[in-house]
Formats: sequence, structure tokens, C-alpha cells
Amino acid sequence: MIIRQFFIPGIAHSSYLLGGVSSCMIIDPARDPDIYIQAADEEGFRITGILETHLHADFISGHLDLHERTGAPIYAPKSAGCVFPHIPVSEGSTITLDDCSISVIETPGHTPEHVSYIVTHMSRGDEPAALFPGDTLFVGDVGRPDLFPGRAHELASALYDSLHEKIMKLPDYCEVYPAHGAGSFCGRSLSAKRTTTIGYERRFNQILQIHDKEAFINELTKNMPPSPDHFSRCSDENRRGPALLSTLPPVRGISPRAGKDLMTQGACEVLDSRRYDAFGSLHIPKSWNIDGEMNFSTFTGWVIPPDRDILLAVHRPDEIPKITLMLHRVGIDRIIGYVEGGVWGWALAGHELDHVQTISVQELAALLKADKELIVLDVRTGAEFAGYHIPGSVNIHWPDLRTRYSELSREKRIAVLCATGARSSMACSILKRNGFSNILNVAGGYTGWVAGGFQ
Repeated sequence: MIIRQFFIPGIAHSSYLLGGVSSCMIIDPARDPDIYIQAADEEGFRITGILETHLHADFISGHLDLHERTGAPIYAPKSAGCVFPHIPVSEGSTITLDDCSISVIETPGHTPEHVSYIVTHMSRGDEPAALFPGDTLFVGDVGRPDLFPGRAHELASALYDSLHEKIMKLPDYCEVYPAHGAGSFCGRSLSAKRTTTIGYERRFNQILQIHDKEAFINELTKNMPPSPDHFSRCSDENRRGPALLSTLPPVRGISPRAGKDLMTQGACEVLDSRRYDAFGSLHIPKSWNIDGEMNFSTFTGWVIPPDRDILLAVHRPDEIPKITLMLHRVGIDRIIGYVEGGVWGWALAGHELDHVQTISVQELAALLKADKELIVLDVRTGAEFAGYHIPGSVNIHWPDLRTRYSELSREKRIAVLCATGARSSMACSILKRNGFSNILNVAGGYTGWVAGGFQ
């Protein structure tokens, strides 16, 4: 038996190749079939099945793309009601992979339709060797049950039963291969360790130490992190079956003149994936700024409207395949092209440009003394803000500025900061789109503030 893990930074998603003798199955695939086909070729395997643990909320699954490329059948929870061709599985279903037997158990909680796969390597013994729990059990955490409005208590109760009545009944030596790691919004405090065992989690997972059911439910239905916008649509898109990547048009270069015409007509959104220092210097007016080197998929899924055409502004054209892939992961498929020559080409065409003044932490400290009307806008999460912040600062989480910008005065100067300068630049782009001009982005954010000796 061979298990290969594929980890995607940013969304912190783990998918797996489970190999037997000559065949393999792919578990919870990302929307990038090439990586699995290449891995199977390297191992000498034929892909004979695609297993989904649940309808993923945080990314668009690659099950249909992989099926198109390999012909392998898709196994999905029966209760998910998937409308694409698939083999439905439920409690007690068994799948055979060469000398491996895969048993299905229903483990609702993170989502209502969730299943987990228990693998027994029959040529070695008749005890469970590995568990693929999807988002039910993580290293150091469990799946959050609050993603379905009005059902958090119900799902937390189901999650407790799934964990204590089923998963934790497995032997200590059973290896655990979860679908997410640290950085995912599918839990609250996932470990950076990417695999574990039942025994290790039984001993060290703090949530599993809560044996009173009501206390467990209470713990998992309060103080959960915010959930990005795409969490509310990805599950249903995965149920229907996302568009095949092969059917999407290629991303082409668009001249600055044509791009300007599209913007004037209100026909597209401009997404600038450059770093905050470049965006602050010059950018196309009303651009969204989301740093392509940060948690790009999650942040774009959070705020970029999926029903609008997207025109990209990038530093170099060779970044386009990576940027496009990260957008496809969260269902941003309407990418019509990129601005030829980037912002530099836009400037050469004589089109209007905008900018955001970037200041140092030393300049912020001076402004706090000199300008009593200065608004310090902290765009980190509420939990980060509660940990430490500049006295008198206003906390609005950066995605919420899309609606809460009206709480701020356009007449006063606003210094925007996060932990580094990247999220605050995203916030500045949202404020710019809503008519704010007197804004400052604090380079280095709180990291620089503390390093500079300001407390």
C-alpha cells in the first residue's frame, strides 16, 4: 500500500493517492488533474477511482476534471445528492482496491453528508491501517460545524457522535490523513503537522478531551473564525459538478485600450495580484488588490464576485498560469484576460492611474502625535485585534469593509494596517473603490510596529 499526499499552501488542502498493487484511487482531489496523473504514472498505477469525503466548502473539487481525463468512477456520499454521474456510498459500503479494502462510515458534523474512508491492507492483516476522515478530524483539531446557518448546534452534536462513537473506536496505530492542515478556515486551530494517528489525537487533541457532549457543542459553536464568502457556494457547486477546466477559454492578453473600454462599459472587474508596494505606487483605478504571494485563493474567493468577468493586472505574463489556477480553485472562472504590459503598459497608453500612499511605522507614530483626527483602521480579525492593538484604533475586518465602509469618514485621514501590509492593501483597494482618497497603508503593519520598538 502506498499513500502520497498533495498539499496546497494557502487553502492548506491535502489530497491523496492511495495505491494498491497496480491501481490507485485519488481522495478529495484538487482542481488540477495533472498532478495526480503524473504521480500515478511515476508509481506505475492506473487511476481506478476518485473518492470524495464530502462536498468541500472551501475549494472547488477536481473530481470531474480527473474523471474526464482518466475515466475513473467518482465515489461520493449518497446523502450529498450529487447530480453528476457517480457511485453513491453510505455506512457499510465497501470498495476494493487490489489488496486493500476500503470501508465507508458516515461521519456528519462538519457537513451533513460527510463520510470517512477506513483502509485495511488485506495482505498485511485485517485491522484498519489508515483513515481518510476528510474534515471530520484534523491534527490537533476537528472540523468546524458552523458553516450551515441555523444548524451549528445540530451539526456539532452529530460531530461529537461521529468522533466518539466511530472514529475514536479505531485502534491507536491507525494512521490519519486529514483533508486540511494549518492555515485552513475549516477548523480553528489546526496543527502544521500534516498526518497523525488515532492514538496521538486521542492523547493530545484538546477538543477530543472534552467528553461531555454539551460542553463539546458549546466549545464548537462560539468564537469560530470568520468564513469566506465562497464557503457559501462551493459546496453546491461541487454537488452540481463544476465546469470542466477543458471547457474554459484560454486567458489572453488584452490591450490597455480594449481593457479601458471594458472598464468604461462596466463589463469587468480588475484584479491586481501585485504586492502592496507595487500596488500603492501605481494601479488601475478601482482595482481589487490581492497579493498573489499571499493566501490568494482564499482571499479572492472571499471578495471577488464569481459572476463578473475578471481582467488581471500582473507583474509578469509568466505568472498567469499560477494566478489562474489559484482562481479556479475557488470557482473564479470568468477570467477574460490580462492587461498587456501590465500597469506599465496602461501608463504608456496614457490612461488614468491611481495610487495609495504607503508610510513607515515611524511615520505612523509621528502622525499619531501630530494629527488628533487621524483614524487608525485595524483590518485584522477580531481575535488578532483583541490580542494587541494601538489604543483608539478602529477594528473592521478587511472583507467587511465592502459593506462597513460607511462607518468611516471620507473627510478624515485614515491609516490602515494589518500584520504586514498585505491585507491592509486589500482593504485600501476596497476603500478606493468606494470613494475614499485620503488613506495611508502602513508598511510592515504590526510586525514592523513591534520590531520598530512601538508598543
